[in-house]
Amino acid sequence: MTTANINGVRLFYEITGSGETPLVLVHGSWSSHETWRLVLPELGESFRVVAFDRRGHSASERPEAQGSVHDDVADLAALIEHLGLGPTWVAGNSFGGSITLRLAAQRPDLVRGVIVHEPPLLSLLSGDREMEPLLGAVRDRIAAVVDRIGSGDHAGAAEQFVETVALGPGAWAQLPPEAQQIMIVNAPTFLDEANDPDQLAINLGGLAGFPKPALLTKGTLSPPMFAPIVDQIATALRADLHVFPAAGHIPHVTQPEDYVAAIRGFVGAQAM
Repeated sequence: MTTANINGVRLFYEITGSGETPLVLVHGSWSSHETWRLVLPELGESFRVVAFDRRGHSASERPEAQGSVHDDVADLAALIEHLGLGPTWVAGNSFGGSITLRLAAQRPDLVRGVIVHEPPLLSLLSGDREMEPLLGAVRDRIAAVVDRIGSGDHAGAAEQFVETVALGPGAWAQLPPEAQQIMIVNAPTFLDEANDPDQLAINLGGLAGFPKPALLTKGTLSPPMFAPIVDQIATALRADLHVFPAAGHIPHVTQPEDYVAAIRGFVGAQAM
């Protein structure tokens, strides 16, 4: 195992490929570096790819104290500096996308450009009368998952999150047993995230000043809350927007070839 002491926490990471262009992959909630397994071989042909476990996830250390999205951003920045990668491309999925966007706003010197898929920044929907009923329902579902984690039923909570929040009914049974187990192991860290008052928020004004390339992506089969969030962020960043047909919240798992093509195409276009 390759680990680094980052901000006092032991983080696991692995490097794939020998390309000159660095690319750091930031996984979402409940997950680990393993979520990128299907795209690493092809991405490694074009990039020097770093996949890591965020603090509290899988092979990385889980601190006892309450964590925050600010810790995750600081870890990402410090890992990039530790590995001498900056400025680097950064791609984030879901909550990993939220972390990626915050890094872009706070440390643009470390970032060459970003690719972000469906960050769960629900605060951007507050005040939207059309979205308010959906937003309330999602918050209730997350609260039910949090209660289940608190009761110690990590397996039930992971299944409930997948079925009612992230992917939809029937999705849990379609996940490989290894992926299910990763989510069960990482359930306690989602409790930390849910208790963080800043986890679902972002300053669009701060993002608007990011001067480098950005690609925002969404899937046509994703839960409906994600599309308006992605659209708002893409507008703030003046970013390119890509839609994955017949894909949901984890296109790097369900449509890995399309995901790799989107990244290669976008990064390649910036070099012209």
